[in-house]
Amino acid sequence: MGNTVILLQQIAMMVIYMMIGLVLFRTKLVTLEGSDSLSNLLLYIVLPAAVINSFCIEHTPQRLRVLLVSIAGGAGVLLVMILAASLIYRKRPLDKLGVAFSNAGFMGLPLVTALMGEEAVFCSAPLVAMMGALQWTWGQYVISGNREDLRPGKILKNPLVLATVAGILIFLLDLPVPSLAKSTLSSLAALNAPVAMVLLGIYLGQTDLRRTFTDPQLYLASGIRLIVIPLLVLLALQLIPADYEIVYQTLFVSCTAPAACNVAIYAKKLNADYTYAVGMVCLSTLLSVVTMPLLMLLA
Repeated sequence: MGNTVILLQQIAMMVIYMMIGLVLFRTKLVTLEGSDSLSNLLLYIVLPAAVINSFCIEHTPQRLRVLLVSIAGGAGVLLVMILAASLIYRKRPLDKLGVAFSNAGFMGLPLVTALMGEEAVFCSAPLVAMMGALQWTWGQYVISGNREDLRPGKILKNPLVLATVAGILIFLLDLPVPSLAKSTLSSLAALNAPVAMVLLGIYLGQTDLRRTFTDPQLYLASGIRLIVIPLLVLLALQLIPADYEIVYQTLFVSCTAPAACNVAIYAKKLNADYTYAVGMVCLSTLLSVVTMPLLMLLA
């Protein structure tokens, strides 16, 4: 019950951040160009800092085993989500991506930190990196149909992948991290939740709210993202040994998060139905206030 209370408080705080973003955009204190800049700040600086920061811990055999289980578990649940989304949505690319990819970075990492501490991000970082790499490549291909997006070399340009590789090297080699660098990484990582949710609020301000709250397709996709997919993931996570409960918990929290912000970001970039994608991200985020605590109780 204690974790559920923390989760409710964290989600309530995120909704407040989102409302701040909505007000900022509606009062024209933040422009469309400003939202693009915030998105770049998150993708290229804040999220990579949070990932690297999670690996700046002492290398022990137990933590190495946790890392390996986290990588295998993250790959497994990601496969479950993508397969399920692809079977449900064959001809609706934005719905497919919104269902397949959770907001594991922007929303999942802050929730994992709040519920289980900063070190637990160590367990969800591989999933966040793999999800980011697939959004960067396969996700853009699903929207655009351009096979150039599937080039393996493109993965190396993903900041989350680079940050995860750097973090794993720091951990495996037990490299010393200067206190100034560690403090800087921690401070940047703390920006993740506020900046991400303010950005979501700005996205919400750009949408047709009537369409967002009345479109049955958005409710259907949100329901699949928030209920069906987490239940499938919960079944898959039963394969994780009981000794790795922290891996089980962090992966599950990450997979119960709403639709990924990057669905809207890439939809805008590739001239798809941007407002529909934003509506899915925002509606699923608001509905997650109810679904995430219930799923946590179930788990």
